[in-house]
Amino acid sequence: MKTIRQEDSRRMSSHAKRFDDVIAAIDDANACDPKIVQVGDRTVPAELLYGQRMSDALARMAANASELLRIAVRGQHIERWTSPRSGYPVGRAGYLKWRNDLKEYHARRLGEIMTAAGYGPQDAARVGALVRKERLRSDPEAQMLEDTACIVFLAHYLPDFMGKTDEAKLARILVQTWNKMSAQGRAHVEKLDLPPGVLALLERGLKQIGGEATL
Repeated sequence: MKTIRQEDSRRMSSHAKRFDDVIAAIDDANACDPKIVQVGDRTVPAELLYGQRMSDALARMAANASELLRIAVRGQHIERWTSPRSGYPVGRAGYLKWRNDLKEYHARRLGEIMTAAGYGPQDAARVGALVRKERLRSDPEAQMLEDTACIVFLAHYLPDFMGKTDEAKLARILVQTWNKMSAQGRAHVEKLDLPPGVLALLERGLKQIGGEATL
């Protein structure tokens, strides 16, 4: 019995280490982001901060999230700056091409990092599927990743959009964000300290398309 317990303990320790190694490798990669942002009295590479915010939000929304979802959430924007939007044609087609290429890149990079840490191909493929947000509405974990991204946007990045976006466009952005979220994700919006006027803009946008914000 003692031998079995020791083996279980070693296996659990090994699994914990490979997870920690992956998170550390993701953070090391994102620490190379040339864009530096100010947070309080410190400066942080932008994508490193984004990944940490994503993990923090997921921990609040789904404390029992799987190991693979936690990896996908931490690394969904890994090295995003290496493929700037300006490298693609203007317009919606160019935007969608950029987004899809980024998803493939993020999935590939995470797969490389996971393989180096000792994860098998099925685990790497699963994280890749999550990052690509395949079967978004039918896969609860893919939807949770989307909900987490929306919450992080609203909690941390919305004020910047408000400062440079007219109200009509901002209302559309809010509606798009709302429509991406599940009921569970929307429930977490109530817990956010949103800037004044945001909910009114969201309600206005939803009324324009015949929707309704249940807040």
